[in-house]
Amino acid sequence: MKSLLKYLDGYKKYLFLGPFFKLLEAVFELIIPLVTAKIIDVGIAEKDKDYIIKMSLLMILLGLAGLCFALICQYFAAKCAFGFGTALRKALYRHINSLSRTETEKLGVSTLITILTNDTNAVQTGLNMGIRLATRSPFLIIGAAVMAVSIDPVLSLIFLIAAPIIAFVIYKIMSTTIPMYKKNQNRLDRISLLTNENLEGVRVIRAFSRQEEEKAEFKKASEDFSAHSIAVGKISAFLNPVTFMIMNLAVSLIIWSGGYRVNTGNLTQGDITAFVNYMTQISLALIVLAGLIVYFNKAAAGANRIADIFSVTSSMKDGDEDITENDSPVIEFENVSFRYADAAESSVENISFSLRKGEVLGIIGGTGSGKSTIAALLPRFYDATSGSIRIYGKDIGKYKLSSVRRFIVSVPQKASVISGTIADNIRMGKPDATDSEIIKALKTAQAYEFVEKLPQGINSPVLQGGKNFSGGQKQRLTIARAVVSEPGVLILDDSTSALDMNTDYRLRKSISEDLPDTAVVMISQRATSLKNADKILVLDDGECTGFGTHDELAETSPLYKEIIDIQKAGE
Repeated sequence: MKSLLKYLDGYKKYLFLGPFFKLLEAVFELIIPLVTAKIIDVGIAEKDKDYIIKMSLLMILLGLAGLCFALICQYFAAKCAFGFGTALRKALYRHINSLSRTETEKLGVSTLITILTNDTNAVQTGLNMGIRLATRSPFLIIGAAVMAVSIDPVLSLIFLIAAPIIAFVIYKIMSTTIPMYKKNQNRLDRISLLTNENLEGVRVIRAFSRQEEEKAEFKKASEDFSAHSIAVGKISAFLNPVTFMIMNLAVSLIIWSGGYRVNTGNLTQGDITAFVNYMTQISLALIVLAGLIVYFNKAAAGANRIADIFSVTSSMKDGDEDITENDSPVIEFENVSFRYADAAESSVENISFSLRKGEVLGIIGGTGSGKSTIAALLPRFYDATSGSIRIYGKDIGKYKLSSVRRFIVSVPQKASVISGTIADNIRMGKPDATDSEIIKALKTAQAYEFVEKLPQGINSPVLQGGKNFSGGQKQRLTIARAVVSEPGVLILDDSTSALDMNTDYRLRKSISEDLPDTAVVMISQRATSLKNADKILVLDDGECTGFGTHDELAETSPLYKEIIDIQKAGE
C-alpha cells in the first residue's frame, strides 16, 4: 500500500492544508457550546438583550467561519484525492498495457477492469474522506472530552464512561458488518457477471430458448444478495438507536447530576448545556468515525489489490533496436516451440520456415493445431519457449516491441472494432492517414463497396462492438485497418472466414497488387484460399506435417489431401 504514496507527488501540500482547515473548523465547533453557555448564564440570566444579540452574532460568525474553512478543506481534499486518483489510474493503465498476454490472461480481464475502476475509486474516496474527516472526528472527540473536564471533572466522569461504551458498540457492530459487506460485494460481482453474460449472449440464449433458466438464475443471485444485504442492514440499523440511547441516558444523567451541582453552586445552567452539547458532539463524531472506518477498509483492500497488480512485471523484455531492412528473409522460424503457461504440452513443436518480402505463406490445419499460436508468436505477443524467431536475420527480442508491432500487423480471428466512425477505426492502423489513404485501404479490403453506400461514407458511425455491421463487414473493416499502414508483414488469422469465396478471392488479389512488398501470412480453413500461396505450412496437433506449394502438398501430404477432398465434397 505504501508503494502508492508516490502518486501523491504534486498534491502533498493539499494533504496537509485540507486537515489544517478542518481542524480550524473543529476548533470553532468546540467554542460554540461555550458561547451558548455564556448566553444562558449571562444574557438570559441577567436579561441582557444586547449581550444576547452580541453573543448570537458571534455564534453566527463562528458558524460562517467554520463553513468557510469546511469548504476550503473540501476543495483541497477534492484536489488531492482526484489528482491522486487520476495519476494512479494513468499509471495502472500504463502498467497493465506493459504486461504481456501471459500475465493479463493469468490475472483475468474482468479482474483488471474491476481493479482499474472500482478499486481505484475506493482508494480515491478513502483519501478524500480521510482528509475531510480523519483529523476532525478524533480532534472533536478529544477536544470535547478536554473541554468537558475543564468545566467540571466530577460530572465529566459520566461523559468519560459513556464515550467508551458507545465506542465499544460501534466496534462490535462494525466488526460484524464489515466482513458481511465484503461477502456481499462478491455477490454483487456475481450479479454483474450474469448481467454481462446475458447481454452479450442474448442471441444464443434466445436461440436455445434459455430465457426462463437465465431469469431463474439471475433471480436466485439477486435474492441471495438482497437477503444478505437486508441481514447486514438489520445489524447496521442498531448503530444509531443504541448509540443515541446510550447518549440520551448519559445526557439524562448529566442533567440529573448537574441539577444537584447547580443547586450547590458548583455549576451553572449554561455549563450543563455545554456538557450536553459536548456529549452530542462526541457521539456524532464516533458515528462518523465508524463510517470512516468502512471507507478506510474498502480503500485498504483496493490499495492492496492495486499494489499486487503493480508488483506483477512482464515476463517479456523489450528490445532497444528499430527494424531495418536488409537482404535476409523478412521472417524466419527455426525449430520454434511454444507452451502456454500451466499447459500440459506444447501448442507448437519444432516449427521452421522463412518468408521473404512479397511472399505469401499459407497455414492450414485442424482446430487446435497451433495456427493462431504461430500468429501470436509473429508479432511477439508471446516469447517462444525454445527455438529462434528472426526478423531480417536478427533475433526478434532485440527489437523494440513498438517497432515489431508496427512492422508486423495482425488481423485476429474475431473482428474487433471500436465505437466512433469508420475513419476512426481505420486510423488506428495509421493515426495520420488521409481520407484518400483510408478509401484506398477500404478498397483493398473490399470494404469500400458497402462503405460508399452509407449516408456519411467513411464518417459513418460504428456502434459499440460494431453491432450495426455484419460479421463479414467487420472483418473487412479490420483488414482495412491493418493494410492502411502498409506493414512489412500482414497476418490474416482466419480473418476472412465470414467472406464468400468470390470476395475472398478479390481480397487476396487486391492485397497482392496493392501491397507488393508486404509479406503475407494467411491462416485459413479453406484450401482454396491458400492455393496460390508461395508456401503452405500444414499443421497437425502443433507439428508440421507438410510444407510446400499447393500442388506439392496435394501429392505428398495425406492430411492436406484429406482437407482438399473433404472441402470438395462439401462444395
